[in-house]
Amino acid sequence: MSPMKNSVFSQKIYSFLLDTYRWYLQTPERSLNQAYDAALKIKEIENKHFNGNKIDTDSAMYSNSVMDYFESDLKKLLKTVRMRLTELKASRWFLNEENKKAAEKAGIEYLSPSLVLEKLNFIDQVISKYTTLSDQRSSKALVVQPPNLAVNPVISDDKSLLVNNPTLPPKIPTQDWEKRPKGKVDTTGVLPRSILSTITRLQVELDPNSEQEVIQSFRQAQRRTIISIRFILLLIIVPLLTHQIAKAFVIGPVVEEFKNTEEMQIFLNSEMEEEALEELQRFEEKLHFENFIKNAPPLLPEQIEVEMKKRAVELAEEFRHESSNAIKNVFADILSVGAFIWLLLVSKSSIAVIKDFFDRIVYGLSDSAKAFIIILFTDIFVGFHSPHGWEVLLEGVSRHWGLPANRDFIFLFIATFPVILDTIFKYWIFRYLNRISPSAVATYRNMNE
Repeated sequence: MSPMKNSVFSQKIYSFLLDTYRWYLQTPERSLNQAYDAALKIKEIENKHFNGNKIDTDSAMYSNSVMDYFESDLKKLLKTVRMRLTELKASRWFLNEENKKAAEKAGIEYLSPSLVLEKLNFIDQVISKYTTLSDQRSSKALVVQPPNLAVNPVISDDKSLLVNNPTLPPKIPTQDWEKRPKGKVDTTGVLPRSILSTITRLQVELDPNSEQEVIQSFRQAQRRTIISIRFILLLIIVPLLTHQIAKAFVIGPVVEEFKNTEEMQIFLNSEMEEEALEELQRFEEKLHFENFIKNAPPLLPEQIEVEMKKRAVELAEEFRHESSNAIKNVFADILSVGAFIWLLLVSKSSIAVIKDFFDRIVYGLSDSAKAFIIILFTDIFVGFHSPHGWEVLLEGVSRHWGLPANRDFIFLFIATFPVILDTIFKYWIFRYLNRISPSAVATYRNMNE
């Protein structure tokens, strides 16, 4: 290896080691900022959905599915806060005065002591609502000794600043979020549940505030229903509008601009060409048939050739338009799928609401209605006559995209996919429906027999 290459390689190694060392020196500040961002997200959820109060599973504002969604986010954010604070404490332990001087020489700027204390104070205020007494004891050392952010000697020398700071919020002993009370399914009482539920119902009926609670519950259900129906309509309308608008105003003009009507391929596949030839042959036979019916003199070859040429030009224009339309459909469908996925990604809360909406509808049906719907869907998609429907559907999709309808692929798909779908249906009935509603399964079996 030449001396020049050795020099370049050594510079790259030195640059990599320097960047790694700078990353190591900035670990305390980076950990604090990540913990602060997670605390901000928790506070945003509290302000936006819980009127600034604690995210509580006993809240009557939302359904169980929505609360499970908020609980999942809260657990992730709390885990991030605790991990980053632990990382902050560990990084401060390994940094010394030499590291601080090296950071100052490298030109690394750090947060001011007041800003550090402000962020720690905010984090403490947010997570104290979800911290038990044991968590407080484990994090006591971190609260008493403020983070140094690796380099600022002013903060490290004044350890009594946080201890004597009256603005720090006290730790509030609250119930751990992960220790949720058990539901009815998880508990076994001394008395039957029907008796307990009857007593509870009588207490509710005798409660003078029960009317307000019923009205509030009805308003919440009404709001969830409106959100669900609106979201379902959006899932249908937005992809359709995206397809039509993109095809008419974006993709269509581009395809029409770049295509050459004289040189553009008329047929995208052999099936289109065969269809055009069959159509032209039927037209020739139609000419002879009409001539025989009218008892007219036989057509001259020149007349037949002229009529055939006109029809061939018309067929070429029709199939050229169909080929162009298939190309537009491919790109328009891609944009429609993108719009659908984007709508799902930005509407996570609406998805939780719509899931609860469908759960209430399905579980509110009678056993015979559940069995009827299951039999209807299974017979349509995996029943005896379903292969014909799948064949028509696949041929329509192939024609929509201008692809040749491969008969081998269609038959292979029909031979495998409905079988897989039928297995999934049976597993769902055995695994979930049999546990949730055994009477519906019994009704389904009786109706299916």
